Amino acid sequence: MFIMQVFNHIDQYCAKKKSALTIGTFDGVHIGHQKILNQLVHTARKGELQSTVLSFFPHPRMILQPEENLKLIDTIEEKQDKINALGVDNLIIHPFSKKFSTQTAETFIKEILVEKLNLSHVIIGYDHRFGKKREANVDTLIDYGGKFDFKVSVIPPQEIKDISVSSTKVRLALINGDIPTANSYLNTHYSIQGTVIKGNALGRTLGFPTANINIEHEYKLVPKNGVYLVDVIVDKTQHFGMLNIGNRPTIKNKNSQIHIEVNLFDFDGMIYGEKIKINFYQRIRNQKKFQKLDYLKKQIQKDRTKCLKIISQQLSSDVKND
Repeated sequence: MFIMQVFNHIDQYCAKKKSALTIGTFDGVHIGHQKILNQLVHTARKGELQSTVLSFFPHPRMILQPEENLKLIDTIEEKQDKINALGVDNLIIHPFSKKFSTQTAETFIKEILVEKLNLSHVIIGYDHRFGKKREANVDTLIDYGGKFDFKVSVIPPQEIKDISVSSTKVRLALINGDIPTANSYLNTHYSIQGTVIKGNALGRTLGFPTANINIEHEYKLVPKNGVYLVDVIVDKTQHFGMLNIGNRPTIKNKNSQIHIEVNLFDFDGMIYGEKIKINFYQRIRNQKKFQKLDYLKKQIQKDRTKCLKIISQQLSSDVKND
């Protein structure tokens, strides 16, 4: 099995041969990113070069615009897995800081790209900007390519229904609970990972036992509050279920803490302490406050019926398409 080399600082990377390179945060590794990375791997193999991705963490906007409280589509680990799956040789995740952002374009290109990364060919998105105050763009790279003897390939915007895909648009879809749009941009199901923790057992009391999920990274984007159709892999078996994100308005809470809890269909095992991955399919409804727990129980049963109907329709559609 291919294993990509991961470096946590530019200085850790030693370029033993010329590299084909791309640069960016690659949050979400959406279809536009995938096109760039696939082109990177193809170019590297064709030219007998090392395919190298230079990325950054924290996300530059977290440092330069902290008031935005930016949430990310992928954790570092999730991004690594996605990039590794595309066959990239090296991933450098360099610490981003205000000091790093003040480098001139020439310093960045000469001292980092050319001298440290041994650049031969750079593949870059059409809208990439870099350097002090983001003053440099693809034209700047092309100009310096002539000076330092490297090639530049520019990737145009990847389109879905005439909409240019971006990480910002993926985030907006998730914030609005529009899972199908986010999934189409990502070319996979949006997912969250977390550890199963003990809750107050209300779900089991109502006849719908839930696994409460604790997400490790605060910067991970959690979709809009509400009920979702999801799946979880437990012991290598796919289990569909319904997941609730919200502050439990029916129950008297002293705080507005957001809870994430999933009820798996046809599964009632004990998975406390296990780390699980949850894939999102569709948002079923908004969060609601019920006057009585019996009303909540009836609504949960309706949610389950709706989810099972969607699953049945999807499975039927998959069979027809085979």
